[in-house]
Amino acid sequence: MPRALIHTMLRVLDEQRSLVFYEALGFSETGRSRVGGDTATIIFMALPGDGDRLELTLNDGRTEPYELGEAYGHIALSVDDIEAELTQLAAKGISPERPPYASRPGGSVICFIADPDGYRIELVEMR
Repeated sequence: MPRALIHTMLRVLDEQRSLVFYEALGFSETGRSRVGGDTATIIFMALPGDGDRLELTLNDGRTEPYELGEAYGHIALSVDDIEAELTQLAAKGISPERPPYASRPGGSVICFIADPDGYRIELVEMR
């Protein structure tokens, strides 16, 4: 089997808030399980036609926010029409950090949003 990036794991505090956010981006829950000696819940999320690429982890009893650290950058999602995507997200209360911009002259158009726990997501309209 060739190597492949199989998923990204994010620790989240509020299950419902995180599900609403990622569902607004087109993800749907595909499964869940208890791990860590039954101390955490993992929720698997996928985009249509793709595998479980996002893993949301809820640690039992955790109430204070996680430190994201300075090494974390972002995850990136491709979109067909960034303006249409931002309009749909705005209707769900999700706003970009700043308006979309070209990554370089003639390049892809990008913008960033943040999930409820502060993880940055880059939206990319390929050109």
